[in-house]
Amino acid sequence: MHLLSYLIFIPIVAALVILAMPARLSNAFRAVSLTVNILQLLVLLAIVLNFKISAGYQLIEKTPWITMNLGAWGELRAEYFVALDGLSFPLVALSVFIMFIATVSSWTIEQNRKGYFVLLLTLNGAILGSFCALDFLLFYVFFEFMLLPMYFLIGIWGGPKREYASIKFFLYTLLGSIFILIVLVGLYLSTKTPGQADLVHTFNVLYMQDPANLISGSALALDSNSYLGPYSFRLWAFLLLFVGFIIKLPAVPFHTWLPDAHVEAPTPISVILAALLLKFGGYGLLRFAYPIFPDGAIYFSWLVGFIGLLSIIYGALNAMASKDLKRLIAYSSVSHMGFVLLGIASATVEGITGAVYQMFSHGIISAMLFLIAGVLYDRTHDRLIENYSGLATKMKGYTAFVLIAFFASMGLPGFAGFIGEVLVLFGAFQSKFINGLIPSWMALAATFGLLLGAGYYLWTIQRMFYGLFSVKNYLGNLADLDSREYSLLIPLALAALVFGILPQLLLNYINPFAAEFVIRWFAPETLIP
Repeated sequence: MHLLSYLIFIPIVAALVILAMPARLSNAFRAVSLTVNILQLLVLLAIVLNFKISAGYQLIEKTPWITMNLGAWGELRAEYFVALDGLSFPLVALSVFIMFIATVSSWTIEQNRKGYFVLLLTLNGAILGSFCALDFLLFYVFFEFMLLPMYFLIGIWGGPKREYASIKFFLYTLLGSIFILIVLVGLYLSTKTPGQADLVHTFNVLYMQDPANLISGSALALDSNSYLGPYSFRLWAFLLLFVGFIIKLPAVPFHTWLPDAHVEAPTPISVILAALLLKFGGYGLLRFAYPIFPDGAIYFSWLVGFIGLLSIIYGALNAMASKDLKRLIAYSSVSHMGFVLLGIASATVEGITGAVYQMFSHGIISAMLFLIAGVLYDRTHDRLIENYSGLATKMKGYTAFVLIAFFASMGLPGFAGFIGEVLVLFGAFQSKFINGLIPSWMALAATFGLLLGAGYYLWTIQRMFYGLFSVKNYLGNLADLDSREYSLLIPLALAALVFGILPQLLLNYINPFAAEFVIRWFAPETLIP
């Protein structure tokens, strides 16, 4: 069975089908896109039934893709190599679910509907391909393929400052991609395929993770004497990958593109951006940077943990100061993704498990948060918090979902956000005693971010939903949620509750990956000197 290929290429084929259809069939574009999402949900169900709880890779698909004879330089070999493990499986499931939500949320798009759904479907396939790829070149192609659709989706269908926001997003992401590409080339030149009589360079990520496959004397080999300034090429390679991926996370100080992109993006694209695209920062560190360069991860562990802590506190403070509801939610994402960095930096089983769980739970909760911001903006075209008061008296259904989303995001026990953050803090506290990578004060300081999160959410609830009803600059009747909006918010609310009350549903898959990850790369007896 080629379940992963179906998942990846069904939306790409559908995008080509829509491209060939006449523009007058505007309603058909929505139907095709929704059909694709339903088919993907069915494929995902088959994947869930076939995916076993273990630490290894499953549903492996591998076939030659690019082969070139380079003469004296050996042979270049790239493969179509996709598979799932305990890291990628939750994120692939999240992607299918969120893309379904985003498609239904896009039902109100009227401008150039054909172009919109072509780009949305292309983005769908690129996201899933990136999470499944185990060939670094294949990952990079899918990773770059996400850039242009998102650029146009913000730049064409966004708000008044959409050109500025889309160009800023493009430049930041392109910079990160260049850093990743530099390391990709270095790894290609430094890695050989094992068991081959002749030199065969490879982009296979699993081969890159094994130091035995590094060519002796190459730039990124363990025995390399290549230095640039104070650091070896290996340490520089880790730093380049680290910066490239935390731009996507995003972490302070590379976060400034995110609030602008979120504020200007249409609601469905904000949902995808927050729920899925930000996850590539943490995913890239766990899939590429840490296992390929564990020596760099150890050397810069304090830096990784400190940037995570800085993102938690700085993002929360900016959220508290934000006057725009969407900007507040965007900065809360910066803060919550800081916990992912802190968990990864700890290099403990609890920390890694918590980081992956946090990525999954944040995807569900952030999607809900941006949908509720979109509901209000669709009615009043105003996102300023100070312009609303007493909404609970007129929009009772809406208020209920706002409370669920806010409480889930602030990490209230019983919601999915609580599990990831608590596991990260456990791992960060344990790190000092297990491997000594980050000090305990970082975990202690990170708990202050939880208090700030409660502060800005409760303050927003108090200002917008309590008191006398008032909406400045709007004279119409403020209607409560309609059936389409209920259909979007109910599944997300249920997911936030189910994975908060029954976290083992997800931990069963993540924990084997995290345990093997830590034992293989960061157990004391396996650390690279």
